[in-house]
Amino acid sequence: MLFYEETIKSTSIYKGNITEYVVEDVKLPDGKQAKREIVRHDSAAAVLPFTKDGELILVKQYRKAIDQISIEIPAGLQDKTDKDGMETAKRELEEETGYKAKKWSFVTSFYSTPGFTDEFLEIYEATDLYLAEDPLSQDEDENLELITASYEQAWDLYHKGLLRDSKTVFALFYWKMKKLDIKLGE
Repeated sequence: MLFYEETIKSTSIYKGNITEYVVEDVKLPDGKQAKREIVRHDSAAAVLPFTKDGELILVKQYRKAIDQISIEIPAGLQDKTDKDGMETAKRELEEETGYKAKKWSFVTSFYSTPGFTDEFLEIYEATDLYLAEDPLSQDEDENLELITASYEQAWDLYHKGLLRDSKTVFALFYWKMKKLDIKLGE
């Protein structure tokens, strides 16, 4: 079977600072037509920043889209000046937490929700953290509180429903896999 949908018509409904809403008329592989509602979204990067004590630095903020507090790993959109996701991750860590890291490693990348958006997210791990002397400022519309959580505390936040966004849930399971690897290697 051919897995391709030909775009017949594309209409931009709204273009904001972060997203663009598009409705596309497509021709399906069987010749029928359908509409696709798509949110075009800039790429983003997220960071799993681990302290020297092995705790994870998280940010607490209010998310209007879900009308509740969310606790997440630091993350943000790739700026036009960022040459890649790593540069975005480094900038976002400093802006949101005031920290920099000496050691960085790529963890994974994925489309957050390909059923309706093209948002592409890269995730990095940062260790050997230190406070920046003159940290980058947070975005004007950000109100963040830092939380440092042990493995058990992070899972407790998850079970309480405070840690629910996809990148941070992924981070928890990544952390769990790392702990399993350590135990299996002993």
